[in-house]
Amino acid sequence: MSLELQINNDIKAAMLAQDREKLEALRAVKAALLLEKTKEGTTGEIPESIEMSLLQRLVKQRKESALIYQGQNRQDLADAELAQVAIIEKYLPKPMSVDEITQRVQFFILQTGATSIKDMGKIMALASVELAGKADNKTVSEIVKKLLG
Repeated sequence: MSLELQINNDIKAAMLAQDREKLEALRAVKAALLLEKTKEGTTGEIPESIEMSLLQRLVKQRKESALIYQGQNRQDLADAELAQVAIIEKYLPKPMSVDEITQRVQFFILQTGATSIKDMGKIMALASVELAGKADNKTVSEIVKKLLG
């Protein structure tokens, strides 16, 4: 089942259950998917890698908002943002462990023949495509630097 179809079905279920938090989070996901789908130059179908990066971006935005709200002593708003994070994260694949990421990065290094930090771009290009939605690019970048440095 496509992510868009799954989100639409879950929106209907949340409406019937009158679950406002879940409905708000799912509507945000649906809006982001529609924006991506109607972007100029797209074919109408969104690749899975873009869907995953879109979901990650939504999660990141909400976590940043929650931190800002906590800094302003607005725990009620921070809790609402974190509740949305929990809902959106259910649609992301299980994140990879650091060991799993390290193994994949070592494979990419062997595959490309990278020998120095100058080759980091090649590794990150492969990793960002294959590990989209499964690993945070910041973590991948740190591992690549450690292995090549």
